[in-house]
Amino acid sequence: MSKNPISTEKAPGAIGPYSQAVEAGGFIFTSGQLGINPQTGEFGDTVEEQARLSLENVKAILEAAGASLDQVVKTTVFLKDMNDFTRVNEVYSSFFSQPYPARSAVEVARLPKDALVEIETITLKK
Repeated sequence: MSKNPISTEKAPGAIGPYSQAVEAGGFIFTSGQLGINPQTGEFGDTVEEQARLSLENVKAILEAAGASLDQVVKTTVFLKDMNDFTRVNEVYSSFFSQPYPARSAVEVARLPKDALVEIETITLKK
């Protein structure tokens, strides 16, 4: 089995020794995406804005791999504060439609760069 790295300038570059995404075994695995504007390098001001930017970054990476959000089968949402769950859900629901991907949402002690939210996906490559 081979693995192929995926990258695009339409999403923030990796801040460590990892790929934006890797395609392997018929799936695309995105690294966790923070709510950073790829043009400015700035975070969104609110958890809603960070969630939107995170999902826009995921979308850009999937498009670079020849896929779309409709092909996502699993997401993991990391939250700095679980009290933001409902607010992030509102944004999340504007990016996905039924049948929704499977999802986990967890509160973590800290995210890279003190982000409020980070989202990763597993996507079926058609």
